[in-house]
Amino acid sequence: MLHLTAFDADDLAAVSAQMQDAVLKLGEVSWNPARKTFALVANRFAWDALPERQRRRVGLRFNYVTAARRHLPANTDANMVLALLAITFEPKGAKDKLAGTVTLSFSGGHAIKLDVEVVDVQLDDLGSAWSASSVPSHGA
Repeated sequence: MLHLTAFDADDLAAVSAQMQDAVLKLGEVSWNPARKTFALVANRFAWDALPERQRRRVGLRFNYVTAARRHLPANTDANMVLALLAITFEPKGAKDKLAGTVTLSFSGGHAIKLDVEVVDVQLDDLGSAWSASSVPSHGA
């Protein structure tokens, strides 16, 4: 079971690598402005378990989120399935390298952008793994 914490862009890159090819429903995404948290539940491909092909249920929480913006088609519903490609961080400016924008990039050009005061992210596997039929491929 994987438990990761990210406090900077380098840490976030490790979280992104483990979350690459995770699939989730849009209805499993939640932003709580009062608590400044953004969370999602997904089925991640367990890259850390190779050569075994596994998926695991995972919770991913971002803290200190001041805004969340979706860049998705207008006709989305809670059952829309998204495939996560990467999570990146862009600092606000040269003087403020802690605050900035975290971008969750999904297949099909979809994205969710989070304005954060600092990078503070927790990834936690939520249960046992199950067999995956194949390893995700991105073609060359």
